[in-house]
Amino acid sequence: MLAGIRSRTQVALVAAAVMGTAVGCGSSASTTAATGSAAKPTLVVYSAQGYDQAVVDAFQKATGITTKLVDDSTGPLLAKVAAEKSNPQWGVLWTDGDEGFASLDQQGQLLKGYEPGVTFNAAGQAVLPKDKSYIPTGVTMAGTIVYDAGKTPKPPTSWQDLLTSAWKGRIGMNNPAVSGPTFPFVAGMMNLLGGEAQGKDFYSKLKANGLHVFPTNGDTLHAMSTGQIQVGLIQSSAGLGAAQTVKNPNIKTAFLKGVSLLPGVLGIDAKAPAAVQAEAKKFAEFVLSPAGQKAMLNGAPGSDSLYWPVVQGVSALPAMPALKSVQYQTVDPYVWGPKESEINSWFTANIAK
Repeated sequence: MLAGIRSRTQVALVAAAVMGTAVGCGSSASTTAATGSAAKPTLVVYSAQGYDQAVVDAFQKATGITTKLVDDSTGPLLAKVAAEKSNPQWGVLWTDGDEGFASLDQQGQLLKGYEPGVTFNAAGQAVLPKDKSYIPTGVTMAGTIVYDAGKTPKPPTSWQDLLTSAWKGRIGMNNPAVSGPTFPFVAGMMNLLGGEAQGKDFYSKLKANGLHVFPTNGDTLHAMSTGQIQVGLIQSSAGLGAAQTVKNPNIKTAFLKGVSLLPGVLGIDAKAPAAVQAEAKKFAEFVLSPAGQKAMLNGAPGSDSLYWPVVQGVSALPAMPALKSVQYQTVDPYVWGPKESEINSWFTANIAK
């Protein structure tokens, strides 16, 4: 969510990978007191969510469990997790997009068979993995149409519209290799169009039509505000939040048919000690509890809090449209997750250059 808004670059992603093992007390072992006696484990949460600090603060207050938050963009965090594969320094990973989690699951890095004791609504059930290796915490949409109605009263109404001469040089999006929530959009278009080859053809035609590629949501929104582009293809929470943060009611977010559901998901380190995993489970339970959802909904009201809840009985913020009004698709992360590295490399080399 906010992962796409923060202005990070690929340099940050590489730096994160190099520095992967430099995090302090890790989840792979309990902390030890100065006297040498074992102390309570510290739960380390890697998160790219805008409301994560509010949730961690509320969790610590409610449970007394010491929790260390490592907040960064999705791309750098996934690079960090990859760099630490043989010696994980995290207990909980919490980002947007389940493709990365599907890959981690296939590599045996996520705790399987655990699910908080809550009742998921239809959106939540649609993105629950069969092996219960990660947990949905909310959903947004990837690749929505964001525009200024005062300057662009008639935005594109279909994906094919983006390829027409009417929109030549007027469309912008993020680079999925930098902006984590953008890969689900790229993979979603490939899924919607019938396969990877068809999706690459679509993005190649979009580039030929003058597509602008920026690092993150913030850069794409800035380009729209300065008139460099007229339409941004970005995450729904970023578009809906922009209307509030810049106090411009003309900024609208439209959902084209077939837009991709983008879940925020949480996973637990499979290699963490049992005591740390127990704390991580308590964290997951708290996130989906009434108190945890309150912290999520209030923690970043102008950005990441603009999500649709996945737990029955929890309502989205008033600024959110009804989820039933969006004709969205769900994308199988176990099909597209393993392809993420190859597709991102292709996009960087052929579309973003």
